[in-house]
Amino acid sequence: MTVARAPSQTQRATALLREMIVTNRLPAGSNHLETELADLLGMSRTPVREAAIALEAQGLVEVRPRHGIRVLPISPADMEEIYSILTELESLAAWNLATARPAADRLDGLQRLIDEMDAALDAGDRHRWAEADDAFHGELVRLAGNRRLESVVATMSDQVRRARMVTLFMRPEPRASNADHRLLVKAIAAGDADAAREIHRSHRIAAKDMMIRLLARHGFAAV
Repeated sequence: MTVARAPSQTQRATALLREMIVTNRLPAGSNHLETELADLLGMSRTPVREAAIALEAQGLVEVRPRHGIRVLPISPADMEEIYSILTELESLAAWNLATARPAADRLDGLQRLIDEMDAALDAGDRHRWAEADDAFHGELVRLAGNRRLESVVATMSDQVRRARMVTLFMRPEPRASNADHRLLVKAIAAGDADAAREIHRSHRIAAKDMMIRLLARHGFAAV
């Protein structure tokens, strides 16, 4: 029996710092010394430094020698670029999944996540809705079975998640988003690949346009 390895200190530091950045516990534009972050995580400086390099490659931070680590700001221009790529990749995943004509039970996870999103909105819990929505998009890409596509989408999804947490309570209640997801799963179940791709593409474009408007209206820009 193969025993899973425990994550290294660098892997733990990367995961913890990513979560703090994505949830805005380390706000966009903020600056931090390695020693400060090491104390925060209860680690030495080495894994924090290595984690910062990994997060810089993902576009979340800037490592400045002798000046620490800067959490990169969220800007409408960044979201335009990221959403444009993410939209095409996720829409391709939807097309691929529908083409494969998956058995109905393979889509149960997507259905459950839509139900969870509906329940979250009924309870007035937008954070719970956002978590279920993130999980839905991740499951959609996972089911498509393209590991390289999944890896690229995961990196970009962190950027989108961070911006969405900032705008979560600025936007209208996302009932229409849930309805889009139901239409998407219906098209996938029917094997209608073209419809699945277009439904998801329109869904992501609408989300992008709304997020960019909100970021611009509330003064977010690269600094």
